[in-house]
Amino acid sequence: MSHLDSDVTTPLLRDDASSDDSQDEDYRSRWRSIRVMYFTMFLSSVGFTIVITSLWPYLEKVDSSADASFLGWMVAAYSLGQMAASPLFGWWSNHRPAREPLVCSIFINLSANIYYAYAYLPKTNNKYHMLMSRAFVGFGAGNVAVVRSYVAGATSLKERTSAMANMSACQALGFILGPALQAGLSFIGENGVTLDFLDLQLNMYTTPALLAAAFGLVNILLVLLVLKEHRVDEEGRNVRAINYTEEDRVDLLDEAEESIDQLAVVTSNILFFVVMFIFAVFETIGTPLSMDMFAWTRKEAVLYNGIIMCAIGFESILVFLAVKAASRRFGDRPVLLTGFSIIFCGFIILLPWGNHFPKIQWADVRNNSLVSRTSEGTLAANSTLEPTGCPYEQTWCQYTPAIYLAQYISSDILIGVGYPACNVMSYTLYSKILGPKPQGVYMGWLTTSGSGARTLGPVFVSHVYTLLGPRWAFSLICGMVVGAITLLSSTYRRLIAYSVRHGRIVE
Repeated sequence: MSHLDSDVTTPLLRDDASSDDSQDEDYRSRWRSIRVMYFTMFLSSVGFTIVITSLWPYLEKVDSSADASFLGWMVAAYSLGQMAASPLFGWWSNHRPAREPLVCSIFINLSANIYYAYAYLPKTNNKYHMLMSRAFVGFGAGNVAVVRSYVAGATSLKERTSAMANMSACQALGFILGPALQAGLSFIGENGVTLDFLDLQLNMYTTPALLAAAFGLVNILLVLLVLKEHRVDEEGRNVRAINYTEEDRVDLLDEAEESIDQLAVVTSNILFFVVMFIFAVFETIGTPLSMDMFAWTRKEAVLYNGIIMCAIGFESILVFLAVKAASRRFGDRPVLLTGFSIIFCGFIILLPWGNHFPKIQWADVRNNSLVSRTSEGTLAANSTLEPTGCPYEQTWCQYTPAIYLAQYISSDILIGVGYPACNVMSYTLYSKILGPKPQGVYMGWLTTSGSGARTLGPVFVSHVYTLLGPRWAFSLICGMVVGAITLLSSTYRRLIAYSVRHGRIVE
């Protein structure tokens, strides 16, 4: 086993000190600051997932002209905003204290969530107001590049994998709490209560966004009161030559002459793109797919998918704990390769088969109402105001077998294992490949890569799913995963830490 892979186990909310240095105030301050970054990542995740399962029902409610294709743009808007902001915030954090871009970005995120809660208020074009609000929420989430860069610079190589796994675990906790809060708030109902003095409707769609805004305020206070600037070298020694003015800026380490493996950098960005593309597809398609396949109402889809996402979040935390142990024993690259293989199995399982077909909403042109055809072929008038089943406009519903609930749950379980393993290993490897220099800009590009995936993924799946159905959509995803496995295998020997590449540590 290499020195590189002998990571110390770092509990989620406690540092991994085992020496007298743990009593040093500077050391304790460093880990307090890292925990603030954990919390920032946690809240960034909450801010995204707390509305994701209700996005489609809210969109349908406030603007009847919106369709499933527009939903793709709604989800993508978040990532477009993040893609634009990540390099900017990353560059900012390289030249100024990290708290500056953090406070700015969190304030933008907070304001955008309030905007989202009021998106129903305009008389027209409500869907575009929702689109803009999600874009600004994503712009604020560009601080993920700052968080990753800070944690990479404030940890030694020995601490790095554990710290990154902890950060991903916090992200997973956000994925748990977000859908769980949304599911809990679904009992407020679509009408809820109205605060006339604020001209605000508090319902199952707006309350989660306002709660995310309140979390943002807490995050700003923590950044201002607790976060300190810290940087250590690869052995964990403090680097004190920090100067943020361009004129007097000094190189933090004397190792800048040695080059970074650019092929490994590009490969890591591509692999991270695939990882985030896959999960963007997964989180976007869940609500429409379940409403089409299982004839769930909007409220049922929000509640049940919220519960499923919550369960996946708990599963992810267990995976992160396993990833720490597996990476120490087998190395980062084998864990990454295994994660991709599990994701492939998850999407293969999701392919439709059999002779059971979904219930279909048929247009009754005689009385301008909707009726539903069951799998037995009988027609039944929809007695509620909300039609359920697969929309008749999606012609594939008539000849594509329905996905069974057991398939859907099994796929969720497998993707809930493969995605977190790939996620944490891809950017842990990336931070090790980059080495000891400030990583703000490089982490900005990695976040941009992930944001690009989260932009294209929802647009891709919403259009392919609407036009061609789940069989084509998931088959294309399987092909993409095979491509990622092939790329990883062909560049396997290049994806090594900076210090290993330059002979300072023997792998």
